Amino acid sequence: MERNFPDTESLAGTDSRLEEKMRSYRDEYQRPQMSEHQVAQLRRTIREAKNMDRKNSRHTGIIRFTVAAAASVGIFVTLPNLSYPIAHAMEQIPLIGPLASAVTFRDYEYESDRHMADISVPELHLPDIQLEQLPQDSDVQEKLERSTEEINAEIQKITDDLIAEFESHMQDQEGYQNVVVKSEVLATQQDYFTLKLICYQGAGSGYQWNYYYTIDLNTGERLQLKDLFQDGADYITPISENIKEQMQARMDADESVYYWLNDDIEEWNFKAITDETSFYLNEKDNVVIGFNEGDVAPMYMGTVEFEIPAEVVAHIRR
Repeated sequence: MERNFPDTESLAGTDSRLEEKMRSYRDEYQRPQMSEHQVAQLRRTIREAKNMDRKNSRHTGIIRFTVAAAASVGIFVTLPNLSYPIAHAMEQIPLIGPLASAVTFRDYEYESDRHMADISVPELHLPDIQLEQLPQDSDVQEKLERSTEEINAEIQKITDDLIAEFESHMQDQEGYQNVVVKSEVLATQQDYFTLKLICYQGAGSGYQWNYYYTIDLNTGERLQLKDLFQDGADYITPISENIKEQMQARMDADESVYYWLNDDIEEWNFKAITDETSFYLNEKDNVVIGFNEGDVAPMYMGTVEFEIPAEVVAHIRR
């Protein structure tokens, strides 16, 4: 059956009315997969897990497996199929990057009087419609596919190992345990995409650690810290010295803040970052260095981050 679409003149008024709506959709699209409310909820869940009064808990064990797309993905998967005017307006929105709309989750949940698990597994996917816009003679698509496959495999192994350990402890009926895994999109820029995997494991005391996965959308390669700087440049020294300055400033400003900077136990003191230190690029294109619990401070300080001012490394950035 032949389909009749409205002509350009009849769409003029519709497009103007849609512009405001599409702006709101675009804002939603660019928002991190975890909203501020969701991040706060995760932190609250971790705190509750740490302080759970297990003696008063009375829950029947339930395991749930679900597969769902993030809410912001749903907007961009569904809307183009609704009507021609909306699809036409969607074409006016600049692409943010081939991975930005592609984070989905597989959920594993369990709760009983002794054990709690809340694990959301992200998966990176490359939308075909955006891959088609890459130059045909470019190897970026191949590298993007390889990078996403590697990241997905790593995340799958991390979460599978945590689930296996959790279930093993349940079978052995060993004490109490809590496991939480969530993710957050930290950067959805023209040049970079960064996914943060947040892990928490508690058994008596709790421990949180993070993984950062950054892809250079111009090359398709996973980004390493050294890739941000000129060949042979010493980026470790200026970044490390700036972190020390920030540590001292934070401690001077708040007596409850403490870093291992001038500790009596010398081997605990922070000396310098390494090539393997976790990082990401924020919306200002500044390097942010991340440390897990216990890396550079007592456990009560949690995971900590330091944004490196642009001027500290401007002379050696690529």
